[in-house]
Amino acid sequence: MVLQVQPAPGTLGQYVGTLVGGWLLFAFTAHVAATYILGDVPWKRALLVGVAPAVVTVALVRYNPAVIIAVSLAADFAAVHAVYRVKYRTAALVVVMHYVVSLALVVLAANLLALLSTAPA
Repeated sequence: MVLQVQPAPGTLGQYVGTLVGGWLLFAFTAHVAATYILGDVPWKRALLVGVAPAVVTVALVRYNPAVIIAVSLAADFAAVHAVYRVKYRTAALVVVMHYVVSLALVVLAANLLALLSTAPA
């Protein structure tokens, strides 16, 4: 069974806030992944890479999560390949690590929020 997400319509400010928050999260995790795979890399490149999955996530928010993940991974791959100027195989390794680190942080944050929501007042 696939979880169906039906987001409520939001204001422009909410979309911009979500885009900026996603961009910062993806930029941080892109830098962690690139540093792990490539060694010492400039953090400013991660800011460029983080834009791609953030824009895809916000633009496709009403679609099935599988579509969002597939398009986001493809955009992330293209961004990593172009920004870091690495071979396709190396770019794929960075993208896989980027996805793993992003997923780990999102799951950690979701679990922390769920735990805090059950705390007594």
